[in-house]
Amino acid sequence: MTTLKTQITETLKTEMKAKNMAVVTVIRGLQAAIKQIEVDERIELDDKQVLNVIEKQVKQRKESIKAYAGAGRDDLASKEQAELEVLSQFLPEAMTEEELDSLIAQTITAQEATSMKDMGKVMNSLRPIIAGRADPAQVSAKIKAKLA
Repeated sequence: MTTLKTQITETLKTEMKAKNMAVVTVIRGLQAAIKQIEVDERIELDDKQVLNVIEKQVKQRKESIKAYAGAGRDDLASKEQAELEVLSQFLPEAMTEEELDSLIAQTITAQEATSMKDMGKVMNSLRPIIAGRADPAQVSAKIKAKLA
């Protein structure tokens, strides 16, 4: 099985051969962010840590899209959207609403959560499972709705 870093490098090579410079720029930025953490912390990132870096970059793009769209800068919003799509290809397949609802219900039952004060417990046990597959803010809102 190839690692996520290898997959990113292979995609970069393919896109460079295709002279798709917009995609190359995004992937190089992602590699730079990964390398920065590895150099700063003197470690080799595993797939889980690389996934965290990708999620952070995806989150930044989503926030930028919202900000640009709010300011009426559709040109910049569409550029960020294109970058988001490039980054999203490295994320695992997203969970369906049904899978997510079922998982939340199971976790609430397993944690014996009954009120809002148990929210953190439920969220912490879900975090590793949903990593890269669901938006934590959305999951949090769903848990709140079920526990309220």
